Amino acid sequence: MIRLGVLISGSGSNLQAIIDAVSDGELDAEVALVVSSRPEAYGLVRAHAAGIPTMALAKEVYRDPLYADALIEAELRAARVDYVVLAGYMRKVCRPLLEAYPDRIINIHPALLPSFKGAHGILDAYNAGVKVTGVTIHFVNEEYDKGPIIAQRPVAIEEDDVLESLEEKIHSIEHRLYPQVLQLIATARVSIDQSGKVRIQ
Repeated sequence: MIRLGVLISGSGSNLQAIIDAVSDGELDAEVALVVSSRPEAYGLVRAHAAGIPTMALAKEVYRDPLYADALIEAELRAARVDYVVLAGYMRKVCRPLLEAYPDRIINIHPALLPSFKGAHGILDAYNAGVKVTGVTIHFVNEEYDKGPIIAQRPVAIEEDDVLESLEEKIHSIEHRLYPQVLQLIATARVSIDQSGKVRIQ
């Protein structure tokens, strides 16, 4: 069983999907700590309801990103976290975390990377008029939204979709795919080869 540290900034719906998968026996993991970049994030309420320890940082702390990440890394280490899971975390991960958890930080992105990087993947895909977007889960490295891809799932944008309906479809896929990928990691089925590509056994 692996111990997860989940980093959030908002509602925590992907955090809830992970908590539910653990509770249902579908994910061999324990959420050891939830860290929020916003003290008012609803995801903290979800964590408290599940009895999970939390840490919240005020925006002033992030004026020095290296200091903020060093604080987070210390708490993750104290919680004996094995993998760091970004679930709607709206801050760039910096050197202290990357060095402490090499190839052990995972992010979910609401588009098919390398397309539509950044904080507005769903909106950008919708506005671009593409017919297919999707969800990407990848390892995090020093380049934003460019780490090795673990899994992707396509989502069709139908003619009658509005932004809200597309968001619902994307989130529905996210909530199923993230626990599935974390289970692959928990069972040691995910590796990165010498070329930097992810291999799944």
